[in-house]
This record gives sequence, C-alpha cells and structure tokens, in this order.
Amino acid sequence: MPNWSEVLAEIHQEQQENPKGNPLDTVRRKYLKLISDKSGRNVIAYYSGWLQKPGAPDTAVNDKDKSGFMLGINKLDKAKGLDLILHTPGGDIAATESLVDYLYSMFGHNIRVIVPQISMSAGTMIALSAKEIMLGKHSNLGPIDPQMGGLACQAVIDEFKQAKEDIKQNPHSAALWQVIIGKYHPTFLGACKQAIEWSEKMVSKWLEENMCREDTSKVKDILKTFSDHRKQKSHARHISKKECEDVGLKISSLENDQDLQDAVLTTHHAFMHTFANTNAVKIIENHNGIAYVEQSVLQSKNI
Repeated sequence: MPNWSEVLAEIHQEQQENPKGNPLDTVRRKYLKLISDKSGRNVIAYYSGWLQKPGAPDTAVNDKDKSGFMLGINKLDKAKGLDLILHTPGGDIAATESLVDYLYSMFGHNIRVIVPQISMSAGTMIALSAKEIMLGKHSNLGPIDPQMGGLACQAVIDEFKQAKEDIKQNPHSAALWQVIIGKYHPTFLGACKQAIEWSEKMVSKWLEENMCREDTSKVKDILKTFSDHRKQKSHARHISKKECEDVGLKISSLENDQDLQDAVLTTHHAFMHTFANTNAVKIIENHNGIAYVEQSVLQSKNI
C-alpha cells in the first residue's frame, strides 16, 4: 500500500511525465476509480479540507453540497448502489437531512459509508443513515449531540436545570446564576431542546429503516452512545471502531479486504495532498472523475 510519502512521490512523477496535466487530479482519480473497480459499486468521495485549512469557509456540511452530489450522481447506474467515502467535520443539520433524503431517493437504502479517517457530528449522522459502515482500526466517528453557537445543546439544558435547583435550595445564588444564564437569549433554551429532538428523531428513523431494520431494539442504545453529551463529555470526542461495534452498529473492517483497503487509503492520502497543495476546501467527486470543488477563494468550479 502506498504511504503518504509514496503517494506524494507518485504525484511528482506524474507531474514530470505529464507537465501539462494536473498530477493531483490524475493520481487521486486513478485510485478513486480503483475503489469502484474493486467493489463493483458507484463511489462518491465527500471530502472536507478542514484539517489543512481550519476556519476556511464551506468546509462544513451545507446546502451547497447538494449541487455537488447532483453533479456526481448524474449518469451513474443507480442499481449498483453507492459507496460514500466520508471525511468531514460535520455541519448543518437541515442540510444533512436534505442530503440523506436525496441519496435515498437516488439509491434507496443501498448505501455503504466508508470512513478512511474521521467523520464527525453531521458526518456521523450521514454514516448512521447507511446500511453498513466500513471502518479501519484507525477510523473514528463522533458524537451527534447538536451544537448551537459552539455550545452543546444538552450542556445548556443541564446548566439551566442546575441553576433552578441551586436557586431553589439557595435563593442567594440567583444573582450569580443571572450572570451565567443571562448570556443566552430568551428563546435559546427552547431552540436547544428542539435541536436535540430533531436530530434524535431523524437518526432514529434512518437506523430503523436501514441499518437496524432487522433488529430495531439496537436503536435506543446507539442513540444513547452517540447523542448523549453527558456520556461522551465532548462533541470532539473520537469514537473508535470497537465502540461502534459494541453498541450494535453494522460495521465491516477495512482490513478484511487488503486490495480495497490499499485503494481507499491511497485515495485518502491523495485527497489530503490535494487540500495541502491547492485552494480546495471541499471536493465531491465520483469514480468517473466528475468533481465539484469548493475553493478558499470563495468560488466553486466543476471539473
């Protein structure tokens, strides 16, 4: 399996042999096509460059992504299903719901998610909508507890509850809590409650209709693991492959198919080199080389 340095060397060699071409695109698409050849399925890579470009716009899941998926899905043989390769920090819940609904309308429930490294938050929600998730020993998912303004919704609700209990037992603490709670606008608590209910209902429905349709009793424990802020402590926590298996998710091991693993991880390295050496902040690309690219210069282009 080509490692990080070997993929970079291949990119440099491609540049020397074809100086008029784009070696990053050529190498990346070569291995993305190889994944499809190995699996016999459609492949779309949904990659964010948030690790290379922290703070850059458009790295998170948003409504513009639908255009990228429409471009990538056009002319594919839908009967072959979809392998969706995810590498994302997450993003907007509404955009996530709309995106999953669109993928279902195109491929039914014949969607497998592959996570070469990490798919967090709304990215984990997308993974939980699949019939199966393929993870390596190094792969991670993350909590799906909703965030508002960078704050965990469940933590906000817990803080309000603590304030009520403290003030009830010690009225003199009201002044201190007023300073703390006063930072929230009047409708913030209600919005947090609704966000939690929305995300849990959404993911519960996806699990019941797809991955857990043969045993819906698993759904409760899965939601408890992924949505409970009090259990995970931090929205940034990385949930391991073993924990995903233990809680009842349908997980397949990337290591079980050496050829597929090589193709997936080499593709991953190629995407990372692309983000490191271009203005790209997000790429949605299929195995035929059709790509939608968001760039840090606030423009997008089709390739």
